[in-house]
Amino acid sequence: MNLVQPIRDLEKIQEVATILKKGSFRDYFLFVMGTQTGLRISDLLKLRVRDIRNRTHVSIIEKKTKKPKRFLLSPSVRVIINDYIEEMKDDDYLFQSRKGSNQPILRQRAYAILNEAAKKAGLEEIGTHTLRKTFGYHFYQRKKDVAMLQQLFNHSAPSITLKYIGITQDLQDKALEDFDIVDWSNVH
Repeated sequence: MNLVQPIRDLEKIQEVATILKKGSFRDYFLFVMGTQTGLRISDLLKLRVRDIRNRTHVSIIEKKTKKPKRFLLSPSVRVIINDYIEEMKDDDYLFQSRKGSNQPILRQRAYAILNEAAKKAGLEEIGTHTLRKTFGYHFYQRKKDVAMLQQLFNHSAPSITLKYIGITQDLQDKALEDFDIVDWSNVH
């Protein structure tokens, strides 16, 4: 299994969003929902229009943990939601496959969509978990509240949350960035 990273650079998030929006509003909306809610891809793909229409909050039972989760949809996301679902029926899946009748896209398709856009933006180590990790990374950068993020992610310990969103790696990289035991350029 390859390690995937959050998208740390806000300009790269915008670039990926722009690439996706030019290609497909559905794919753009998947990116928006994933990076704004922090939901796992398995939970995003099972959402239906009725789960988000005319709502400020969405309540689900997480597929992986079987735990209930309730999350707020920001006002800017609600505007995008209203545009996206305007012509859809309540029973429609949000992220419909173009194959079959009212079936959600598969996880593999979501991966391909995200990976293709990320490559166009010059990003590597991107996967479906990148959406959730990007949410977590930027939540932590803005709020510096690892306990809240741990709750949002249903993680058992803050250290797991920090490692998951790449903060632990960032700290390790920073600590080693200018660490040299000796000035190696002076070795003759």
